[in-house]
Amino acid sequence: MSPAYIFNAQLVLGYVAWLLCYRTYMHPRLQAMDAIDAHRAIATLHSFRFFGLVFMMPGVVGTHLPDSFATFAAQADLATGLLALLALLTVRMRPLFWVFVVAFNTVGAADLLLDYGHAIRANLPAMAGELGAAYAIPVLYVPLLMITHVAAFHRLVRRPGKKPAADVGLPAPG
Repeated sequence: MSPAYIFNAQLVLGYVAWLLCYRTYMHPRLQAMDAIDAHRAIATLHSFRFFGLVFMMPGVVGTHLPDSFATFAAQADLATGLLALLALLTVRMRPLFWVFVVAFNTVGAADLLLDYGHAIRANLPAMAGELGAAYAIPVLYVPLLMITHVAAFHRLVRRPGKKPAADVGLPAPG
């Protein structure tokens, strides 16, 4: 099998596995939380996005990892992580908290979508070995990040007090 096939298969399987995990364990818990706590939980996960700086770390990634992918991914991940940390630090200042929640989700989701575009243009799946130790990020971590961004946006646009139809009949967590 080609490296591109393996990489793409693992990426798709990462989404499938995380969607199953999210639906079974995370979604019911997040729905049981009030909006502040749910967004704090998501922000906590995204506050570790500083880890994306590894894409610029010589010796961790290969020397032929395209800069068009690596630099943007690293810097946008750092920006997202810092915005998520700011959301966590401003939770007691509600208006500012909500600004940072919207900001880290917007920057973070845009980052991931643009990273997919950069990866496709640079033919990253064919040279996935250049990711080195960072290979796990796109196939294991990125699907969870994207799923939680979608969940956060859904929660942000949902009317307060409205219970999603998918939650009807779910047992209460705990």
